[in-house]
Amino acid sequence: MQISSRFTIAIHIFACINTFEKEYKITSDFLASSVNANPVIIRKLLQQLKAAGLVTVQRGSGGASIAKPLEEITFFDIYNAVECIDKGKLFHFHENSNKNCPVGRNIHHILDDKLERIQKAMEEEMKKITIADVIRDTRKYISEDIK
Repeated sequence: MQISSRFTIAIHIFACINTFEKEYKITSDFLASSVNANPVIIRKLLQQLKAAGLVTVQRGSGGASIAKPLEEITFFDIYNAVECIDKGKLFHFHENSNKNCPVGRNIHHILDDKLERIQKAMEEEMKKITIADVIRDTRKYISEDIK
């Protein structure tokens, strides 16, 4: 299992917007240069973040901006906006276990509650971390770079 890079790229986008919005127009090209990714990927993520009400995007002279206070945007919000989880389940379960095997026949019963507990714990932790935490650390590391 691995959460895709969409999640960390989306967090990177928030850090860039907050860090550079007063100096630069925040375009998908600008963000892509920081992420070192294709601008098309950035535009897709911005669309998803916009649909979730986390950023605003104005064509032309506007660029991207953060739509809510930093303390109100959690990792869980971002995760829900950009990750494609099937039917709300983090773990994809193999569907064709051998029903003639006692393990194969029962593996869903064996694992379902455990995987659900793991997902719930991860989601609860994600709800505790905000973009404000990321921005605080971003400023710290940028100021250390300057020294």
